[in-house]
Amino acid sequence: MASTWQKIQEFYNWALENGDPRTDPWLLVYSPLPVTLLFTLYLLFVALGPHLMQKWEPLRLKGLLTAYNLTLVVLSIYMFYEFLVTSVLANYSYLCQPVDYTRSKLGMRMARVCWWFFFSKVFFILRKKPEQVTFLHVYHHGTMLFNWWAGVKYVPGGQAFFIGMLNSFVHIFMYLYYGLASLGPQMQRYLWWKRYLTILQLCQFVAIAVHSSYNLFTECPFPDGFNVAVFLYILSLIVLFLNFYYWTYIRGKWEKLR
Repeated sequence: MASTWQKIQEFYNWALENGDPRTDPWLLVYSPLPVTLLFTLYLLFVALGPHLMQKWEPLRLKGLLTAYNLTLVVLSIYMFYEFLVTSVLANYSYLCQPVDYTRSKLGMRMARVCWWFFFSKVFFILRKKPEQVTFLHVYHHGTMLFNWWAGVKYVPGGQAFFIGMLNSFVHIFMYLYYGLASLGPQMQRYLWWKRYLTILQLCQFVAIAVHSSYNLFTECPFPDGFNVAVFLYILSLIVLFLNFYYWTYIRGKWEKLR
């Protein structure tokens, strides 16, 4: 037992000491403990929230939700712009790009936008709508927190920029949809494009899967371990989102026609 605990401590110390020294001082980056605590609190809320809220009326957060989602639209536009412009200015390859670990102006700019992307995953909205807390929702948001913590801790830039850039682009439309939906039922006739938003997300996942797998078969100086992790994770998202698409837009439509 002591040896197992010792190995855990050694791995923890290794994880702390082998991060990018440029990003270690930044909020939530140095140790995995803060994001683990956030994830644990999130799971506790998901598990206990519906029971605790049974005695209370749903919170009316229309104005707050609209402001929150529109703020994230602006943040997503900013991050997409930063990923795109920084990668172009730094002559990043969209096929193979190692991490720039220097303290150059562009290298630090890319590292900072990666941190902003990670930090945006920390925001949560607590609402009395347990039907929206599905396995897909919890899995996607919970794991993305750890994925981008690892990205900012060890590889803030390089190939990682491609994922963040695509995801920021998709989030512009996703949070715009949520923001419009929060205005009330009168907006539903303008939200016919929800199905295409899911298709856009799936296209994003396929592009990331192709991008990461391509670099596994080329001599790209970016850690293969991260490319493998990204590829396997993206495959899981493709399966889960295809399942969501089927039950929401195909199976549901068939049942309505019966």
